[in-house]
Amino acid sequence: MTTTTQPPLITTAERQQRLSALRRAMAEANVEAVLLGSTESLRYFTGLVWHQSERLVGAVVLPDRLVYIVPGFEQSRVETLPRLEGEVAVWQEDEDSAALVASLLSDGARLALDDALPLFVYHALTRAIGAGRLVDGTRLLRDIRLCKSPAEIALIQYAMGLTLEVHRRAHAFIRPGIAASEVVRFIDAEHKALGAAGGSSFCIVSFGVATSLPHGAEGEQHYRAGDVILVDTGCRIDGYHSDLTRTYVLDEPTPDFARHWAIERQAQQAVFDAARWGATCGSLDDAARAEIARHGLGADYQLPGLPHRAGHGLGLEIHEEPYIVRANQTRLKPGMCFSNEPMIVFPDRYGIRLEDHIHMTEEGPQWFTLPARGPAEPFA
Repeated sequence: MTTTTQPPLITTAERQQRLSALRRAMAEANVEAVLLGSTESLRYFTGLVWHQSERLVGAVVLPDRLVYIVPGFEQSRVETLPRLEGEVAVWQEDEDSAALVASLLSDGARLALDDALPLFVYHALTRAIGAGRLVDGTRLLRDIRLCKSPAEIALIQYAMGLTLEVHRRAHAFIRPGIAASEVVRFIDAEHKALGAAGGSSFCIVSFGVATSLPHGAEGEQHYRAGDVILVDTGCRIDGYHSDLTRTYVLDEPTPDFARHWAIERQAQQAVFDAARWGATCGSLDDAARAEIARHGLGADYQLPGLPHRAGHGLGLEIHEEPYIVRANQTRLKPGMCFSNEPMIVFPDRYGIRLEDHIHMTEEGPQWFTLPARGPAEPFA
């Protein structure tokens, strides 16, 4: 399920294909242009990576042009960064970046907006262009990004393999008295050692009762023999995320923990078994909850039980469409990638989250990483 050789990065040709798909969608939606902000969609379509600030850096996609919107003092830097070829339109500190965007549009033309643009950019555009000409670009962008290409899946698979190995090393590293922060630093260093240049993109290490808090507790923790351990971490390769959680004990599990761990694993398997072409994302969440309720645990979001959705999409964003959540009518298609993590929380005792990811293939669902084997055996 893992690979030891890093796959190729996303090519210029693939990004150009993405832009072509976007332009076809623009024509069907009767919009002249799309404004990409300093977002993951900017990276997806153009290759330019830029972190959001109070200044607009982005790109306007037109039917026959790609125009980068850049502050004057950042022009030389942008021109050195990897990106698709395109014009560079500059605005100075005393000028209005929204007016520059407006100047690229035909009279009366509609502009679709990146769904992740900050509100201050939207307000500036309403003043420069008028709210009536601004269109929600969510579906234009997200529908293209929703199903991953083979190149994207290969990068995610590689990142997952790195993080699974880091989990193995962390499992061997934890010992009585160790601080959670020390484990977090170790995991970051191991991600770097294995080739994830940025280290961990995030890391949660929880011991004992703190495992019942899905995103971890504030303050320092120290591992005590017999504690339940939850480790949730990931990295990025060419921008694409990994995200894996293991929950286990280092010693002999108590009968209660072993039984609850088995229910969690069965709920995770129920999600995988429900993942078939055409199935709705909501039906996968339903499958997890039905399995949990079958064992006498909370229905709906009641505790002890599953307090949140059963999974989320993953790609350039660690949480993106499709969301595996009740009532989501999005239907599964090949290329969709999403987590499978129907966590069970037992308040004031512990939480058990087993998180692996699935990608939909022409034959059906496939694991990126094989699920954990047992409550004291976190690896297949």
